Amino acid sequence: MAGYYTESNYENAVLQLLNEGLGYTYVYGPDVERDYHSPLYEDVLLPALQRINKGLPLDAINEAIYKLKNFESGSLLQKNMTFTDYLQNGISVKYFVNGEERSTLVYLVDFKNPANNDFTVANQWTFIENSEKRPDVILFINGLPLVVVELKSPSREETDASDAYRQLRNYMYEIPSMFIYNEVCVMSDMTTSKAGTITSGEDRFMEWKTKDGDYENTQYAQFDTFFEGMFQKARLLDIIKNFICFSNEGINSFKILAGYHQYFAVRKAIESTKHATVTDGKGGVFWHTQGSGKSLSMVFYAHLLQEALDSPTIVVITDRNDLDDQLYGQFAKCKDFLRQEPVHAESRVHLKELLDGRKANGIIFTTMQKFEESFDCLSERRNIVVMADEAHRGPVSYTHLQAHETDSYLVC
Repeated sequence: MAGYYTESNYENAVLQLLNEGLGYTYVYGPDVERDYHSPLYEDVLLPALQRINKGLPLDAINEAIYKLKNFESGSLLQKNMTFTDYLQNGISVKYFVNGEERSTLVYLVDFKNPANNDFTVANQWTFIENSEKRPDVILFINGLPLVVVELKSPSREETDASDAYRQLRNYMYEIPSMFIYNEVCVMSDMTTSKAGTITSGEDRFMEWKTKDGDYENTQYAQFDTFFEGMFQKARLLDIIKNFICFSNEGINSFKILAGYHQYFAVRKAIESTKHATVTDGKGGVFWHTQGSGKSLSMVFYAHLLQEALDSPTIVVITDRNDLDDQLYGQFAKCKDFLRQEPVHAESRVHLKELLDGRKANGIIFTTMQKFEESFDCLSERRNIVVMADEAHRGPVSYTHLQAHETDSYLVC
């Protein structure tokens, strides 16, 4: 039967999984009356934003929608960066009440209440720009086309997931406005299913090998494991909010999507750290193989800590200056995502000053050797988290890395 399993059969299987298995509303593109020159699902967008931003006047919502449709000139990547900031943090708008100007944020997604959002899966959704294109499957959240899925027949020898990748790249050229709003691109031929971003080369698209973070399909990610693992509603929102960032490197900036191993490991590390704050202060060991993205895992972990522990100060310790510079550089490239800029502590005294000079927030980098100078208490604050990179090579006991006995540290 495999020889008769067409691309259409596979598309229907994916749609059924998303609709019946994960609860997405299904629409068939040709049945939706709309402007084919707009990438947004506008029938859903306005009521969704009104529901999420209860109490805000229509003028404020309409200004947010205007900003969603009108980006300043720039590259596709620059527009996508602006949109992703809107998506993760809200759109700043101004409006008037009784002649008085007010300002607020209009949120595009309710990240805390998944059920308050509209999740729609559509197929054969025509969009016209440089040419007319119909991506196989699009996932809309509140009318925003956040995920584009390109499928290839699992039974045709002349096509595979690589062809799906090339088709995605072609879409970015032919219908670039669709990808202003894109957060995840998917290529799949049933045997191979991988996800990436608009800047990912084919080698950077990654499988998702687990549905729940416990059992891993190590051979390959079956399509149901892939789609159920990534696109459960609450998890997709979590990925969009906390596990997608930009590494700003000038004209070579990259949009980064966490791998499944980073996602589940960071989530477990956050829970372990929260537990550590009310027990022995020891967050545990976060183990990585070489080349598995440790630096970015630490970035995602630092980002999530801000909400999980109410804006703690983070101290990152390495055992070599080159590692300090390398890790600091990665955090600096992701400063917009972290919403703060990391700083270097030049000495133990300087570190103490930096800790004393704030009550919350801050990401401070230092080297382990500075702790050999003295073992006196660096700070009496209770909201400091220490991350020790490559700490198994360090000569100093971890007890000396703690600023206070109730603080937490995570060994990476």
